[in-house]
Amino acid sequence: MGFVDAIKSGFSNYVGFQGRARRSEYWFFYLFYILVSFVTGFLDGLIFGTTGLFTIVGILALLLPMFALGFRRLHDTGRSAWWLLIGLIPLVGFIVLLVFYVQDSQPGTNKYGPNPKGVDTAVFE
Repeated sequence: MGFVDAIKSGFSNYVGFQGRARRSEYWFFYLFYILVSFVTGFLDGLIFGTTGLFTIVGILALLLPMFALGFRRLHDTGRSAWWLLIGLIPLVGFIVLLVFYVQDSQPGTNKYGPNPKGVDTAVFE
C-alpha cells in the first residue's frame, strides 16, 4: 500500500473500528499525521508566534482516523483494541504499543476479519 492509498484509506475508514489494517497503512498515515503537525506548527509559529488555531484544527481533524487505525492495527495482530489503554501508562505503555504496531499481521483470518494482505497463509501451515 502506497502513501496516498494509506491516507485515502485512513480517511475513508475514519469511523471504521472493525476489521484489520496493515502495517503500511498505519505507518504511512502516521507519517502523514507527523507532516501535518509540522506544517500546522510552522504556520502557527509564522502567523501567531505560538501554537494556535492551525495546530488545534489539524490535530482534531486527524484524531479520530488515528484512533480507528490504531484499533484496526491491533486487530490485525490478533489483539483487542482495549490494549490501547496500556498507552496510559507512561513510557511502558508507549513501548508496548510500539512493539504491537510493528509486528506483522496475524496469518490467515482471525476473529476481526480476513488478512488485509489478501494472502491466507493458514492454508500453507
